Amino acid sequence: MSTDLLQRGKQIKLAVFDVDGVLTDGRLYFLEDGSEFKTFNTLDGQGIKMLMAAGVQTAIISGRKTPVVERRAKNLGIPHVYQGREDKLVVLDELLGQLNLSYEQVAYLGDDLPDLPVIRRVGLGMAVANAASFVREHAHGITQARGGEGAAREFCELILRAQGRLDAANAAYL
Repeated sequence: MSTDLLQRGKQIKLAVFDVDGVLTDGRLYFLEDGSEFKTFNTLDGQGIKMLMAAGVQTAIISGRKTPVVERRAKNLGIPHVYQGREDKLVVLDELLGQLNLSYEQVAYLGDDLPDLPVIRRVGLGMAVANAASFVREHAHGITQARGGEGAAREFCELILRAQGRLDAANAAYL
């Protein structure tokens, strides 16, 4: 893990996640009745819970809108959920105003072009391993795991490690 990523991770007070391609594998599943379902990785969910337990706030910003995301966020206790919002930087500006935080205090994990303005603006902007190549080129770091396959957990653990809280977060389960 690079020194630069650890330095950036030290100042993080808010971790923001995209959904499709980050918390999921990016596939869209539609049933015959038109309803949609998504699959989420439990490792990612545990990482998000560990991050929140360590005092880092969390949010979801997604361009798509679906009740499944609302349910997953509620299950994990993620308090800030924005769906159906294509301009993610505008949403982040609103959230930073509410929370009285700066861009440097934000970490963002994304995978595609709508995530790029946020990735480039925040203190720690990361892309999942299978993100679009142009997005990976502009991210501060790239996870080893693919979206929906533990990338969010890796991102959460990076922040916890940078802040010297990973060992305590893990020890809570001993």
